[in-house]
Order: sequence, then C-alpha cells, then structure tokens
Amino acid sequence: MKFTLNWLKEHLDTEASLDVIVEALTRVGLEVEGVENPGEKLAAFRIARVLSAERHPQADKLQVLSVDAGDGPLQVVCGAPNARAGLVGVFGMPGATVPSNGMVLKVAEIRGVESNGMMCSTRELELGDDHDGIIELPADAPVGTPYPSYAGLDDPVIDVSVTPNKQDCMGVRGIARDLAAAGLGTLKPLAQVYRADAIVPVAGDGPAPDVRTDDPEGCPAFYAQGVSGVTNKAAPEWMRRFLTAIGQKPISALVDITNFVSVDLGRPLHVYDKAKLVGGLVARKAKPGEQVLALNGKTYTLDETMTVIADDVAVHDIGGIMGGEHSGVSEGTADVLIECAFFDPDHIARTGQKLALTSDARQRFERGVDPAFLDDGLAIATKLVVDHCGGTPSAITRAGQPPLTPRVVAYDPARAETLGGLAVPPARQKDILERLGFTVDGAWNVTVPSWRRDVDGSADLVEEVIRIEGIDKVPSVPLDRIPGVAKPTATPEQKLERRARRAAAARGLNEAVTWSILSEAEAAPFGGGTWSLANPISEDLKVMRPSLLPGLLSAAARNLKRGADGVRLFEIGRRYLADAERPTLGVVLAGERNAKSWASGKATPFDAFDAKAEALALLAAAGAPVDNLQVMGEAGDAWHPGQSGTLRLGPKTVLAAFGMVHPLTAKAYDLDGPIAAVELYLDAIPPKRASGFMRPAYTPPALQAVKRDFAFTVPADLPADALVRAARGADKAAIVGARLFDLFERDGVRSMAVEVTLQASEKSFTDEELKAVADKVVAAAAKLGAVLRG
Repeated sequence: MKFTLNWLKEHLDTEASLDVIVEALTRVGLEVEGVENPGEKLAAFRIARVLSAERHPQADKLQVLSVDAGDGPLQVVCGAPNARAGLVGVFGMPGATVPSNGMVLKVAEIRGVESNGMMCSTRELELGDDHDGIIELPADAPVGTPYPSYAGLDDPVIDVSVTPNKQDCMGVRGIARDLAAAGLGTLKPLAQVYRADAIVPVAGDGPAPDVRTDDPEGCPAFYAQGVSGVTNKAAPEWMRRFLTAIGQKPISALVDITNFVSVDLGRPLHVYDKAKLVGGLVARKAKPGEQVLALNGKTYTLDETMTVIADDVAVHDIGGIMGGEHSGVSEGTADVLIECAFFDPDHIARTGQKLALTSDARQRFERGVDPAFLDDGLAIATKLVVDHCGGTPSAITRAGQPPLTPRVVAYDPARAETLGGLAVPPARQKDILERLGFTVDGAWNVTVPSWRRDVDGSADLVEEVIRIEGIDKVPSVPLDRIPGVAKPTATPEQKLERRARRAAAARGLNEAVTWSILSEAEAAPFGGGTWSLANPISEDLKVMRPSLLPGLLSAAARNLKRGADGVRLFEIGRRYLADAERPTLGVVLAGERNAKSWASGKATPFDAFDAKAEALALLAAAGAPVDNLQVMGEAGDAWHPGQSGTLRLGPKTVLAAFGMVHPLTAKAYDLDGPIAAVELYLDAIPPKRASGFMRPAYTPPALQAVKRDFAFTVPADLPADALVRAARGADKAAIVGARLFDLFERDGVRSMAVEVTLQASEKSFTDEELKAVADKVVAAAAKLGAVLRG
C-alpha cells in the first residue's frame, strides 16, 4: 500500500515530521517497507524562461535559445518544435542527470554551437509520455525555483505492508485514523477532505439505472448512479500527481477517479460506458463456460461459483476483481454508470484463486470493505465525476441490502493488563477506542465500527489498545512457574549434542541433514548396513546407515560438482548398529582448504592433520578429556591406511575416528582428490561427574615455568604419542606438559626429541629437584625402549 506524505495530510491534520510518522506507522502495526522521495531525482532541474530563440546556423531543426534559470542568460541548443521566446519550462543544469536515460548533462558543442544544459520534456523527466515538445508552464511560474518544489513533486512516497486483518488500512483514510489514534494529529472530517458541506447522495433528476442482484450470497448489495453528458478529459493535476507518485498511470478522468477513491478510501468502484451496455446490469452467478475479456487484455473462462456483472448479452465484469474491456470508458464516452457494490470476501478470494487473477479491487474486497459506505462511496464518486467531467446525475438505484448487523462486544478494561501485559488507564483505553471509531457506553459495551470486520471479541479490543498505546511499553516480566508447568527437560545427552553442534558451526562447518536410509551400494564401503527395510519405497532407500559419512560424502560430491571450491560439512545423527542406535557427529572436509593466492601459491587441500584438529576441538567442546587421549591404529577399511587413526580413552574406548578417506571409498561416492573426515562417537564420551561445588577460579602460577628438552634414540615402531605420554606421566606433580618437537632418521637410527614443561607451585625448583624429575623422564622412556642420546 503506497501513498504520499501530502496525500496522508489531506486526511490527517498533523505537524509531525516524516521520520516521526514512519516510526509511528511501524509502532501501530503498519510496517514501513520503504520511503522514497521522487523529487530528489529532479532536484537539479529548475524553472527557466526562454529569453530568445534563434535558428541554429548549421541545422534547420535546431534552435539556439537564451535561457534564464535565475542566474542570468545561458545558451542552450534545443530541437523542440514549441521552443520560443517567452516560454517558461523546465531546464536541466550542467551536472544534472536525466531520469529517463541516466545521461549526465554537461557543457557541449552541438553542430558547432555551445550548449549549457537542456530544456526538458515530460518523458525525459519520467512525468508522462509526451515527447513532442518541451514542458510549458504558466507564464507566472517563478523562474529559478527548483521544479520539484513548484510542481509538488517533493512529496515522499511511503510504502507500508498491510496485514490481512487490517482491511480498514487499505485506504489512506484508514491509515490516517490509526495515526490520529496514536496521537499524531487529528482526523479531518470526510466532508472537509472532499470540499463539501456534507457527504450526501448527489441529487439527480434522471431515471435511475436498471440494476439488480440475483446473487445475494456473492453480491448482497449493488448500488448505481448514472451521469449523462460527461466529458472524459484528463483528471485534475493534483489527482494525476498522487496516482503517478504511487506507480499508477493516469488514464482519463473517469478511470482515475475510481482508482483514486479506491486508494484514498479503500472503496473500489467501477464505471461503465452506458452506450456499450445492452439492457440493465445484473449481479449473478456465471454460467459454466462463460468467458470475459478483462481490462488486462486476457480472456477468462468462468464457472458457476463465480459472481459476475452482466447485461442482457454478455458478462462485463468479474465481480469485485476486474472489469471487462468491452464496456470500459474511452475518450468519447458521454454517458456513464457508476457501480458501488458490496461483494462477499470469501467469494472474492475463491474466484481470484481459481482464475489466478489479482487486482487492487480484489485485495480490498477479499479483506472486506466497509458495507456501510456504499451510499457515501457512490456520493463521493458521483461528485468527483460531475466536478471534473461535468454531466447530469441520475437518481440512485439501491439493489439488495449490505450486511449491517451491528456487533457489540462486552469489554473489561482490566484485560489490557491481564492479557496484554500493560496497565492502561480506562479513560485512555476509551479514548483510543473512540479515536479508532468504536463506540463505548458506560457499561463498557463496545460497538464495533462497520469497517472493522476483524474485531470479534474482547481480545481484539485488547490488541487495539496495546498497539496504539505502544507495544514497546509492555514490560518484559518473567512469568511465574505455576504448578503443572514442566521444568527444562533436556537430558545430558541432548546438552552434549547442543555443545557439539554449536562448536562445529563456530569452527566454520556447515550443518547438513542427510537421509538415515541409504542404498546398499552407499553403505557397502563402511561395512554394509545391519538393518534393511523389508518393503523399501526405493532401492536407494533400503539400508539403515552404519555411518554418517556416506550421506556427507554424497553431499560433498554434489556441492563440488556445482562449483564449490571447498566443502566443510558436519551432521549430528544416529548410526544404526547391530546392538543399538549410536549418536554420532560426522565431518567431511573436501576440496580446497586455502584458495590459491600470491602468498601461498597453489590452493592447498585438506589433510589428516586438519581432520585431527577438528576431532580434538569438537571433543574438547563436548567435554571429553582431550589431554588424556591416545592416538592409536588405523580407523578401518573405509579409511586411508597410514593417514588415519582413532582417538581413544584407554586401549578400548574409542571416542573418534579421523583421517583421510580411502581413495576407493572416495571413488565410490564419485569424489576425486584427498577427502578428510571425522566421526565422533558421542555416546562414548564419559559424562561429567556430578558435583555440588563450583570449580575454583583459575589462578595463574606465581612462578615461571621451566622447560627441559630430551632427545631419545627409539625403536623404529615406537609411536611418538606413546613417548610423549610417558614423559608427561613421569612426574604428575611437577610436569604440566610435554610435546614432540623433532623427529629424524639416519643410518637406520630413529630419534625423537621431547620438550617437557615443569611448573613449581610454592617455590622454585632446586637443581637437585630438576635432576630428579629428569631422571624420572629418562626412566619412563626407557620402559618403551627409548635411550637418552649422548
């Protein structure tokens, strides 16, 4: 729903700024989707007077003009046939951008004559389609004034999103009513808006139109009034300006009046050319197979559930949605019939859905227009037609009866606090409701206005009070837990999965959700599935997955084939083994780890150390004791021998498998190149011990750490991790860390060097204490066959 600021102020008497209005619109539930000022793109164009016009010396169709735009004469070359001395028009200064083509004006020579800008046409400024000549303004137009200010184009356009329950805000007046209720001004009387003493039916002395409704369900009420002897000229400039600003193309006075009333008041209308009708008009159900050529140029086939407006010969209108082309008004129209009908919202919605046809009228009718506004809507439309097109109105025909049953809701002002969470004084609540059009009596029986189809009970009244008072004023108050309301029920296993999921995402991995059921071929590289479906819907969905990696490998292959340079996927799910379902976290790293660059050269792929780093980081986040883990063995047949392993807590408890996927396994999933992967077995991670005491805060040691290096000659088959673990465990009280920092082989002899970190707690180590610790390290290494190098 679009409207301009000045259009809004036709209904709302306010001094509020644009920013305040925009903020208030969103606050009362009319979300502002955008604000645009069309005058900004014309800010560099001024009103100018042509002082003289001489023939161009080198071109018969060009003239050399002397133009005054307020700063003295400028020479301009112009080809417009209507350019002449004394003409007042719109001048584009050098540096201005022409809206129609984006051209930036500059001082240039045209056929050897210097030109300092351009006199503009309406098409060049995107103000119309006329390009036969330059714009001509009244002789008294103020020279030098920016054209947007003079023409009223400096008028911001506000675009709001209207929710389906706010049918009253499908017109500018309804939006103004909400803002007035919110305290941003006063809603002007409708008669004042339309420059009348009162909104009353326009008196007519001709015969009333022959209209009726034979479909009381789809069209309960059909009002009409004729006007004879009209002149269908251009609509008044102010109306064209408003419609153009919101993106509607002005067509003619008769068409523009119906469009204007629809947007201004949320009241769709239709105007027929009486000369194109045969007999009277009737609202009826369509006959199966009937067709109508609509105003959008398309032919629609109708069925017996749809309401149409027809004469004695043909259908002329898809009731409440779109008029027909055959009976539309034209430049030569002399006699018109103005239709103001009420259509059932549900019928409109179903018809629009069947025909896949939308329109401004449908958007309003299917939400529900004001059934009590037929007389007023017809009176306003007839007044505008007579004022701007002339003619003599006829008497009015009122066929049928709109649904006008009043709705009264018993309301308790205390509900604003008990239901809405905000204490609003009863007097303020009454003021809000009355400003919105509700009637409140002394017993708080609230009569709902006819234009508020959405209000059905006291909860709706609470909503009205709270949104106008300000939902931002509702305090954030925690609810008391009453008996019967469950406490948090997440199990330790669920909490562990949450920690692991967040850690994986924080490390830049993208979560995937893959099928738990695989084909036998996909499960085979990982040992095949233990469980198979007896009646699968497809051979591709037959086996319960023995691992999370098949699904992730297939997903990685799809992404790489679609141009992804690097793929980092993870998934938390279940493996289905013979004994149980096992919660697992799977990770696949494929493609480029680092893109090629001037610093690193070629792109680098993932390797087994990347997989190990991910495994250790995720285990640490899950709460596993990573300092006590051992790297052992190869992970299995699906993994690359020598480039894979397991992380264990003791020789039997496997917490994770990591490394490179076997090339044959990768090939089975149509993957090329090195593929790193991880599987974390979440159910194997030991739970934290329950403790009623908080861990003491970390206190940095007061004494400096001491580091000692040890180089050992070791057996060829000794794992480095075993030596590091032996050194770290040699003296648990003094040694806080150990790491391998050197490894080499020469002449069949293998050497490893380990750095050991010692930390004193109360006093510095003596030389004797350091020697004792060193002896313990050497002795622990000797148990593994390692000998200290001399």
